[in-house]
Formats: sequence, C-alpha cells, structure tokens
Amino acid sequence: MSNIETRPPELRCGTPSDAAPEPGERRVEVLSARDVPLGGPRAMTVRRTLPQRGRTLIGAWCFADHYGPDDVAVSGGMVVPPHPHTGLQTVSWLFSGEIEHRDSLGTHALVRPGELNLMTGGHGISHSEVSTARTSVLHGVQLWVALPAEHRHAPRDFQHHVPRPVALDGAEARVFLGTLAGDTSPVPTFSPLLGAEITLDAHADVTLEIDPRFEHGLLVDQGEVRMEETPLRRAELGYLAPGPDTLRLVNTGDTPARTVLLGGTPFGEQIVMWWNFIGRSHDEIVQAREDWMKGSRFGEVQGYDGAPLPAPELPNAPLKPRGNGR
Repeated sequence: MSNIETRPPELRCGTPSDAAPEPGERRVEVLSARDVPLGGPRAMTVRRTLPQRGRTLIGAWCFADHYGPDDVAVSGGMVVPPHPHTGLQTVSWLFSGEIEHRDSLGTHALVRPGELNLMTGGHGISHSEVSTARTSVLHGVQLWVALPAEHRHAPRDFQHHVPRPVALDGAEARVFLGTLAGDTSPVPTFSPLLGAEITLDAHADVTLEIDPRFEHGLLVDQGEVRMEETPLRRAELGYLAPGPDTLRLVNTGDTPARTVLLGGTPFGEQIVMWWNFIGRSHDEIVQAREDWMKGSRFGEVQGYDGAPLPAPELPNAPLKPRGNGR
C-alpha cells in the first residue's frame, strides 16, 4: 500500500530512548492508532500505529496500517495507482476481501485472506493495489519492514506464501514470517522477524514461547485482549521489550479475538522515512523522489488503467535527527 498523504512527515527513526526494563520485567507500552484518510472525497481511512512519535520501530517493522471492515459500496474500496518504494519490504495480510497486485517485476497476483504477499522494494520498485469487483468487505493490515543498510539496495522481489493454521490450546496461529508455536515460515527475511495472526477463543488464556532477543508488538484487530496484564482494545498495539521468553495473551470477551503479533531484534540503525521511501539521509530521499518523477529507476507497472501517483512536495527544511521518544 502507498502512503498517499499529501503532507507526509519526514522522520528519522531509531532505537528507543527510554530506559531498558529491569531483567524479568514485563512492562507493556500501549500505542494508540491515529486515523489517516488515504486521499479523495471517499477516502479509505486506515488506523496507523507505526510510526508515531513515541515509537517508530518494532524490530524492523516500521509501518503498520489497520483498516476495515469497510463496506466497499460505501468506501469505494482500495484504489492505489502505481507508486514507488525504496529500502523496504511491504507485507500485505487480509482478513476479508481481495486485492489485485501488479508491480514492475511483471507480477500480477491476488492478495487473499490468510495468504502472505511480500514485496521487496530494495533499490526501487513500483506497484499498484486495487480491491477486486468480488470484494464487498475489505479488512486487513498493511505492514512495512525496513531493510538493513547492507541490504537496502537489494533486487526487487515478490514472495507468496499460504501458512498452515497451527492449533493451540485455546487459539490458532498462522505464522507468515519467522517462527512461532513450532511452525516456521519458509519466506526469507533480511533481519530476524516474526509475523503471525493469532485468533483466541472466547475466554482463552494462552502462553506462547517467544524469542527473548526480540521486541514484540501485538495489534488487536477484534475483541478485547490482555497482553501480559495490560488490557488492549481494538486497534491498539501493545509493545513488549526484549527479555521475556514467554508471552501471555488472554481474551477477556465472550467471542473470539483476533490479533497480529509482530516481532524482531531491535533494528539498531537510524532510518529516514518519507512518503514511500526509506533511506539513510535526506539526500537519498530527494534522489528517490527525483527518480520517480522523471520516470527512471522504478520500472513500469503494466496492466493498470490510469496514471501513476505523483510524489508530494518535499518539506522546505531537511529533517532533524530524532529517535523513539524524542
């Protein structure tokens, strides 16, 4: 998905500035979402939990949009013209609906519920996303992964994977990246990552084994969930710092709850993120925008009927360095 805000903020994102928790401490930080309309009079509105001023990265996860369930007859669905990406991977994960993906690799694929579509932008790629005519309700998440400096110019790529459901006592997991609950996704990543949909039965109390090197974020799609002892409401994201080797999730409601668990080792690098580009300096972002506007570097998306998205104007002043919590 494109970030099609007309005035996207330019951010330098880095490691948290707050003090690390004491050994064994399980302090959960609650991140609330902000509503972002994605352009036009019938704008599709998403709930964005990453990035935000207090925390910009969870592992290499640097962007999280949560949307729906939206009645496409009312919202108009998703219509995102060809747009560019650099220095990142996009992760599309749906709960309902269907999206047609086209990119400058020549990929023409459908995004469907329970199926991972992962696109590597690297040095530069362009793609379009349009909900299909079969879609009546659109509901899902769109996530970005920042590429480490040594891989930020990686070749364009596209991966598709259908994770198997893993039955747990009181829950079901679908692991689309990394390892959880004895299941490992075959999709390679450029840094240690975890991505999984976890559905909790009514009143379920589940303890998962997790990698203590990872920091974790739990996004609640539906229901009311306790992460450790901290309650999370719909569209909130709970953050847990590295250290614990287990994670307790409790569904406090009478109906199933659905969540998305993200994790990874602390990224350890600062990145500059503006519009659909991730780089390491203001100048890199300026060059990427210039290349997109003059039609070089990103390739062409075949089969989309319409013009590509123009890039917004850059801010007048270069960014000021800041990390999480500053």
